[in-house]
Amino acid sequence: MTHTKRIVVAGGGRVGLRTARELADRGHEIVLIEKEADRTDEVAAEHVAMVLQGDATAPSILEQAELERADAVAALTDEPGTNLAVCLEAKRIAPDVRTLARTDTGTEDEYDEIADATILPHELSAATAADILSSDEVRTLASDHHDLGVLEIEVAADAPIVGHTLDEISLPRGSLVVSDRDRTRVARPDTELEAGERYVVAVESAVADEVLSLFRG
Repeated sequence: MTHTKRIVVAGGGRVGLRTARELADRGHEIVLIEKEADRTDEVAAEHVAMVLQGDATAPSILEQAELERADAVAALTDEPGTNLAVCLEAKRIAPDVRTLARTDTGTEDEYDEIADATILPHELSAATAADILSSDEVRTLASDHHDLGVLEIEVAADAPIVGHTLDEISLPRGSLVVSDRDRTRVARPDTELEAGERYVVAVESAVADEVLSLFRG
């Protein structure tokens, strides 16, 4: 079970708030930064996070969020450029903090050296974003289409698929295990899913949560 983490979410819009709710439901400590005053009041009323009003790209605001204590930062505003700036400043203040940036199709390459993972606003659910933020067991490798993502997932010890081969389990329609463990070869029907090993999985957004449940327990 993942231990409680401190996660800073920049952006209190639909994507940011849903992600904050999901993380709070999992018991994590959330700090949410929102620039607009009226939106800040609405978010505060949700009681899912400590809410700060201000520009998340400003060092003074990130200092108020005590970024050095954070395990992860999610830049989920509507502006990809702002998200890029948030990740840059976060890494400057706390080089080891894990970063997730919301981006747009065609801009993912701009984040390669800055964000540990990227997400398109409509391709994956808040639950998937929360998985990326709250652990290192799930990592986004590619996300070129709104309905398709490619994830690298580490199989949890108590996952229902542990010890089974691909031809023994029923993955949901719209998902495909691409690689054998640690990308050593293309996955085959006799590929056994082992605890602690990583596999590359292509998933459509509609079944992303179901696939993660199978791999993460």
